[in-house]
Amino acid sequence: MSCFLSNSSLGKKLVMSVTGCFLVLFILFHMSMNVTAIISPEAYNMICEFLGANWYALVGTVVLAAGVAIHFIYAIILTLQNYKARGKQRYAVTMQEPGVAWASKNMLVLGFIVLGGLLLHLFNFWSKMQLVELMGQHTNSLGYSPADGAALIRYTFSQWYYVVIYLVWFAALWFHLTHGVWSMFQTVGWANDIWYKRLKCIANIIATIVFLGFAVVALVYFFCPCMVGAC
Repeated sequence: MSCFLSNSSLGKKLVMSVTGCFLVLFILFHMSMNVTAIISPEAYNMICEFLGANWYALVGTVVLAAGVAIHFIYAIILTLQNYKARGKQRYAVTMQEPGVAWASKNMLVLGFIVLGGLLLHLFNFWSKMQLVELMGQHTNSLGYSPADGAALIRYTFSQWYYVVIYLVWFAALWFHLTHGVWSMFQTVGWANDIWYKRLKCIANIIATIVFLGFAVVALVYFFCPCMVGAC
């Protein structure tokens, strides 16, 4: 079984699909959590405190980091394989879907943008929250409590360049998910003539929900700070 997952192309795609599904579920959870920061910054901070440097949160962080690493490594391996086998046709799938032709050909580039945004996000939030708690400190470099996630959101998205950078990141994530979710469905054998359009629609809906959920937080905190008690 391990040889199948590591040596065969189908096995590698299966690993990509499983890790991708896991990451999509986490992204949906994280997006829902962030939307809470608009409805109630206090409730958002309660969630941040619950997900601080507790053993279950640390285990989740390690599992998440492993999922990202495995997904990214296998993406590079598959891309290099496709370069060898198909030349310029990179993230190849059995069925060509014209609606995401650009995304399908640039999945690795989009992946690098998503990864870069993730690293920036870790710097802006994780390093000032969970990492601060792990180091036994009561305040981060900005003087906020590590559980005061709403204050970090207010600070980060009060700066226009961070809003622009994050929106670019969210857009890249949208393109990545429109093809990635569809490709996941195809790998597990769900992409037949009957379900093709339905699954494409589901992939687009998931990607759009993720984009709008994250984007609205950045835009509200920048344009309407009084709505979230930042005046």
